[in-house]
Amino acid sequence: MLFLAAGSTVTSLNSIQAADTVPFFGNESDIKFAKALWKSMEENSSVGDNAINVYPFKGNQPHGAIQQVLDTDIAVNGRASRVTVKRKHGGKDITVKSIYADPVSNLKAVTVMYKREAGYDSDDLDWFWVKYTPEGAIDKNPKGMKMFGRIGKDGSGGCLV
Repeated sequence: MLFLAAGSTVTSLNSIQAADTVPFFGNESDIKFAKALWKSMEENSSVGDNAINVYPFKGNQPHGAIQQVLDTDIAVNGRASRVTVKRKHGGKDITVKSIYADPVSNLKAVTVMYKREAGYDSDDLDWFWVKYTPEGAIDKNPKGMKMFGRIGKDGSGGCLV
């Protein structure tokens, strides 16, 4: 079943990481999961050159001047769950119509929420977060840290998607 979101999805993260929990950046299993997630999204037409062309809407910073949001269910590593994919577009003189006509050329980032199994991150309702480059590489923040997994668990809060 496919659901298309009409508005933007904004989620704040305000949990504080305890010293003995899994690190929020750099977890090798989360890197593998992020790669499997991208592959599944490509196979399900959620990202990539053949992605479902959801009607775009005007956004705001830091979320992108024009955005497209797709909400659906996909399977990753044999387990189906909900995924929300936000494609963020930017560039000079772009419009909603120009992005709908060409959703690839001005794509700047893809941010994703995927509902993981119970106990993955109970404080944040078991959501896995990841920010990708348009090509599917895990994106980095200005400090060079890859943005995936339990983002914001250091207590700084923030918004990924």
